[in-house]
Amino acid sequence: MNPTINPSILSANFCNIEKDIKILEKNSITSIHIDVMDGNFVPNIAFGIDQIRAIREITEMKFDIHLMINDPDKFIERFVDAGADNITVHAEACPHLYRTIELIKKYGVSVGIALNPATSIESLRYLYKLIDKVLIMTVEPGFGGQNFIEEMKNKLKDLVTIKEKYNYNFSIQVDGGISKDNVEEIVKLGVTDVVIGSSIFKNNEIEKNLKEIYSALKMEG
Repeated sequence: MNPTINPSILSANFCNIEKDIKILEKNSITSIHIDVMDGNFVPNIAFGIDQIRAIREITEMKFDIHLMINDPDKFIERFVDAGADNITVHAEACPHLYRTIELIKKYGVSVGIALNPATSIESLRYLYKLIDKVLIMTVEPGFGGQNFIEEMKNKLKDLVTIKEKYNYNFSIQVDGGISKDNVEEIVKLGVTDVVIGSSIFKNNEIEKNLKEIYSALKMEG
């Protein structure tokens, strides 16, 4: 089964976002990854609710919303109203994670939990049955264009082992440092969803870059 490719529009050309999105649609992309940052949980600010709502007006692609913010509970309803199909929150930002998961589910969208590189998958031990996605950050969150942290391969292997042993249904997503040069290796570990930013949008050659990624994965674009 082919993995889902989720272009991270944090790396897109903000002056031509509609054009970039149409190119993605033309090249078999059905979902985009949208990073929301508050300048506190991570040292950067990006994509507010109004921006997401504006992007929703120009595409029907699924919106994979990644909340890199503190106290996300107070904003869940507004992100759903803006067009979210999936909302992923960070375990590190949610002191009452079970409650946050239930809140997201209440609004009828899928729920993901993200783990920073230093956070153990053991923190999700009692939650796997409740969630739709586990996002393993393979760089420190907050900025695009970073290098993949090699130690995260073992973390991914451990997560895949747990998923298969207990027959859990969550998807495994990676975010950070993924390119045509390492995407095949990462997917072969058992990853089902890949977030790719800089390597798709670099040099404004989206179609060319996507074809190289599809080729590396032996997929048709």
